[in-house]
Amino acid sequence: MDTASGTQQPAVDPPVDGGQFAIEDMAAYARQVARGDTVLIFDTTLRDGEQSPGATLDDHEKLELARQLSRLGVDILETGFPIASPGDWKAVHRVAETVGRETRVGQDGSPLPPPVIAGLARANRKDIERAFTATEPAVRPRIHTFIATSDIHLEHKLRMSRNEVLETVGEMVEYAVSLCGDVEFSPEDAGRSDIEYLKQVLEVAIQAGATTLNIPDTVGYTQPKEYEALFRALIEGTPGGRDVIFSTHTHNDLGLATANTLAAVSAGARQVEVTINGIGERAGNSSLEEFVMGLYTRPQFYNLRTNVQTQEIHRTSDMVSRYTGMVIQPNKAIVGANAFAHEAGIHQDGVLKHKRTYEIMDAETVGLNQHRQGLVLGKHSGRHALRTRLDELGYHMEPAELNEIFSSFKELADKKKTVTDADLEALVADEVYQPKETWELVNVQVQCGSNLTPTAVVILRRLDSGEEVTDAGFGTGPVDAVYQGINRIVGVENTLVEFVVQAVTAGMDANGDVTIRIEVPDRGRDMVETAQGRVRRRLFSGRGVDTDIIVASAKAYLQALNKQIASEAEAAPLGSMI
Repeated sequence: MDTASGTQQPAVDPPVDGGQFAIEDMAAYARQVARGDTVLIFDTTLRDGEQSPGATLDDHEKLELARQLSRLGVDILETGFPIASPGDWKAVHRVAETVGRETRVGQDGSPLPPPVIAGLARANRKDIERAFTATEPAVRPRIHTFIATSDIHLEHKLRMSRNEVLETVGEMVEYAVSLCGDVEFSPEDAGRSDIEYLKQVLEVAIQAGATTLNIPDTVGYTQPKEYEALFRALIEGTPGGRDVIFSTHTHNDLGLATANTLAAVSAGARQVEVTINGIGERAGNSSLEEFVMGLYTRPQFYNLRTNVQTQEIHRTSDMVSRYTGMVIQPNKAIVGANAFAHEAGIHQDGVLKHKRTYEIMDAETVGLNQHRQGLVLGKHSGRHALRTRLDELGYHMEPAELNEIFSSFKELADKKKTVTDADLEALVADEVYQPKETWELVNVQVQCGSNLTPTAVVILRRLDSGEEVTDAGFGTGPVDAVYQGINRIVGVENTLVEFVVQAVTAGMDANGDVTIRIEVPDRGRDMVETAQGRVRRRLFSGRGVDTDIIVASAKAYLQALNKQIASEAEAAPLGSMI
């Protein structure tokens, strides 16, 4: 680990075969990782993270996030559940044939392998085949298959005996290995499974050819000491356990997801399944940035490392927040707005005298507050300057996309003296990476005041026909009036359940950033049960940016409505996930 520069160089690289980073002997590679000091980062932001209510991503958004996660240096990308819907299969396949084939460049200029592209599959042939066809284009595809092993799941969900599950594990893992050399197996709800039975299940999976064994704390029930002891017992007590990679997958129902993950790697786990910002089912998953910086900040305690380029953490966190519509809480560790802020006088005095009095890491290490020399963007800046800055921020635009954002950039620059990086990232998210649109905002005009009934006139354009429709709405306030007007035109049923507005940057001329979430009534196929037997709510998020917060609110609402409309063509996800 290079603590001076804040970077980490990969310590475990698969062998190069014919110019491609291919793993010829997965068993040998697994033994190397299992006995080494590098922890592989299995990022499931695009799969488990997307299961957060309202965090639905389209295939283009998944691709852009996958590219950023690859730049971040994650080792494995779980990009979806291919059997869930045609859209999910398409998104996984697109990532596999692009990001899964793009060689990365290390800090020293040496080529690094593309990330492993994993697809989730239940332990049945149809799921496994679907996962394989979706991930096959990648240089290093992986099938991640799972089945529950806790008695409560066997009795109430699967209605299978222990012996039936053992037989299924052997058959389905062997079938997955026949398609793909890299197979990961997960016993769902392992944290509440009988440990002796769990050893039997894992032994069968190893014998069938699985080289990564994931031990999920599916419901966030396990305690750190308990989880650590579980890993020690499984690694030592499972025949063949010392020759495979053990992985963690933790949930945050009791706020212990990252603590459990750190406990497991202390016991010998060498892969961790994490998400950016800790998003995921219910209370979320173990946070990538918290785990990585935990190892980074305490190298003498853990004596472990990762391949993550830490300077990309903040940018990745911001992109995930913008695309999913999930605002980061200010006091969130590592990436929250207050993570490196000091208000108390004693703290300020200490930091001014010596940073380490109250800061255990530098903000620059995670990509915050880096001093940049060079271009200052404003109303006189041209396309070349804008493209250069966007490239530096990690956004590589096609010509048509650049033209679109350049127009919005000029409009913003006319309103602001200087356009900041935060403004640019907000514009990219708001103007370019949008879901498939049915309706487009043309104009909105609002009349309101202390003695007036808030009234809004809204003009929308239907993109398939080009028709412009005008209507008016009345509400309890200007935003409500705008939304009522939009509802009269679009005519889809939903309930607004969350509305958040914040400034992108400081100052009177700051962009307003509005995030909303709408809930859609359940109908037939949309009534999907989670692993806990609860009906999953169908939520859609939207985000809009503008110097006028009323316009930003309209953009956010319309984005959520477009997601709702587009989702009608997609099949609902199947079954529960780990």
